[in-house]
Amino acid sequence: MKLGLQISSFTWPGGPDQIRSTLADVVRTADAVGFDSIWVMDHFFQIRSVGRIEEPLLEGYTTLGYMAALTQRARLGLMVGGIHYRQPGLWIKAATTLDVLTGGRSYFGIGAAWNHEESRGLGFPMPELRVRFGMLEDTLRMAHAAWQGEHGTEESFQGRHHRAERILNSPQSLSRPHPPILIGGGGEQVTLRLVAQYGDACNIFGGPDQLRHKYNVLRAHCQRLGRDYDEIEKTNLSTISITPDGARGTLTAAAFVDRLGAWADA
Repeated sequence: MKLGLQISSFTWPGGPDQIRSTLADVVRTADAVGFDSIWVMDHFFQIRSVGRIEEPLLEGYTTLGYMAALTQRARLGLMVGGIHYRQPGLWIKAATTLDVLTGGRSYFGIGAAWNHEESRGLGFPMPELRVRFGMLEDTLRMAHAAWQGEHGTEESFQGRHHRAERILNSPQSLSRPHPPILIGGGGEQVTLRLVAQYGDACNIFGGPDQLRHKYNVLRAHCQRLGRDYDEIEKTNLSTISITPDGARGTLTAAAFVDRLGAWADA
C-alpha cells in the first residue's frame, strides 16, 4: 500500500498573503517524509464537505505547476479533473506539461464531474451526465492517440462530442507510454468500464466492503474486455483526522494504521 496526500483546503493562518509560503511548506514536507503522491482538487468554489464555498481555492493545474518545482520524488495530479472544465486538447497539453515539468512524476486524473453549483456560478456549460460520459470517453481516446509515437498522430479524430484534425503532442510526455490515467468514480456501468478500457488507475470512495464490491465489478469489465485486472492501480480517497488521544471523532495514529490494514485487505 502507498499513501498519498490530498490538499483540499487553502484556508490557512495569515490569509491569501501566506498561501504561497504555507503551501510550499506543506508540499516540501509531504515530499520529504515519503508520501507517494500529492493531489489537489479540480474545483473553483470550495466544496461544501470541506468548508464554505467562499473559502480560498486555487486552480488545479496552475497549483500543480508550482508544486512541480517544490518536489523531487512524489507524483502529482488532480483528484480528479472535471471533464467539462477544459477541452480535450487542453487536458492533454496540461497533463503532458505537468509530466515534463515533474520529470515524469504525474498522474492524469479525470472524471465526469458533479459540481453543478460552481458550474452555474462561473458559467461553465454542464451537459447532462450521459453527455459528460461521452465527452470523457472522447478525451480518453484522444489522450491515448496523443501519447503514442514521438509527437502523437497525424490522423484525425471524430468522437461523439469532439473532433480534431491533427493530434500533435510536442513535447511528448516523459512517462512512457504516457502519464498514468486515473479515472475517478465508482459508477458500475460506465465509469468502471472506462477504467477497464482506458485507465491505469481508479479512485473509488467507500469502506472495505464497498471497495470489494466495486473491484469485483471492475474485474468483470476487465474480463469482458480482455484487460489484465491486476495491472490497474486501485486507490481510495478518505478524509482522516489524527490526534494523540483520538478524541472528538478523530483517530490515533495506531487506529489509523489499523484502518489502513482493513482497506489493504479489500
